Amino acid sequence: MLTLLRNAEVFAPEPLGRRDVLVAGGRIEAISESIPPLPIDHEVIDAGGMRVIPGLIDGHVHVTGGGGESGFASRVPPILFGALAKAGITTVVGVLGTDGTTRTVEDLVARTYGLREEGLSAYCYTGSYQVPVRTLTGSVRGDIVFIDPIIGVGELAISDHRSSQPTLDEVLRIAADCHVAGLTTGKAGILHLHLGDGQRGLDLIRRALAQSELPARVFQPTHVNRNKRLFAEAIELATSHGVPLDVTAFDADEDSYDAPEAIARLFAATGVPKARITCSSDGAGCLPVFDTDGRLVHMDVGRPETLTQALAALLERGLPLPEVLPVFTSNVADALRLSHKGRLRAGADADLVVLDERAGVHAVMARGRWLVRDAVQVAFGMFEQKRIS
Repeated sequence: MLTLLRNAEVFAPEPLGRRDVLVAGGRIEAISESIPPLPIDHEVIDAGGMRVIPGLIDGHVHVTGGGGESGFASRVPPILFGALAKAGITTVVGVLGTDGTTRTVEDLVARTYGLREEGLSAYCYTGSYQVPVRTLTGSVRGDIVFIDPIIGVGELAISDHRSSQPTLDEVLRIAADCHVAGLTTGKAGILHLHLGDGQRGLDLIRRALAQSELPARVFQPTHVNRNKRLFAEAIELATSHGVPLDVTAFDADEDSYDAPEAIARLFAATGVPKARITCSSDGAGCLPVFDTDGRLVHMDVGRPETLTQALAALLERGLPLPEVLPVFTSNVADALRLSHKGRLRAGADADLVVLDERAGVHAVMARGRWLVRDAVQVAFGMFEQKRIS
């Protein structure tokens, strides 16, 4: 069915003002000051001046579940479709994380396809924390070139006691395979790097850039706000080399920055490319705290809704919506080379979120289908909706 959304205050992410938005065949057909009545059946919705933004892109979600650092019972369950939809997330990138043994790339790709069948746009990385990289085809290049949802390698761990302690040569070889596979396919071709609390910090990335011809965009460190020392190092590397930085939306302690604080600081830092700042939720991932012997003392779980909460908190700080919105939409789309995502424009996928007055999620559309209406989930995954006998 055609959908005509009238009187929407559109942020694409740049402000377009009051506009009508016409959706047809899962794509945005037109955005105009006034679209005349259509001669065929269509749904008309009056947005009443509410803000309409692109659907959020979450570039780091444990779609099969994370965890496992404290025994088999600590394996986090797979994330449900509805948890993403209600958070305004219309595009998701799946990762494995610590456990590349009991959780597999095969399972990750299968769950990615499952989320697509349920109505989201979904992609994933091959591999996990470990080196050698676990793959489907036997090589990183093969996975990226031949497996449709796979767009790079991730999350490979560095500066973390749970990592495989990769060498510079290993990181360079993996990054090179990502880069060339990306050139071959037009996919992102990036190496998505988990950063731990280790003293080496971003040293491997710094040395990789100094000793190779690989572009900075290939290396995407995440969790850069997990401690203040690492965050300062990340700012320096972004300023000097243009390395993209992915902030994680988690609750901060005294030695870390939450996502709104980290993003505000990155915006204020001289020389940090704003277009290379992104934010992800680490949804369904384990957020552990370890003692000096590497034993787990506390574990939390990442939640998709922290993404929309971070956006709302930035607005509460007084930052303009057009300035912060790209961190959750167009910047992510550009980093992942998803040209049909992250922006509201004719020809793009009809992924959009209607915000209420407090920047909460009022409605969500993914590829032209409503997932949330009036803050109520209306589309369900296979194992969410109650069966009617």
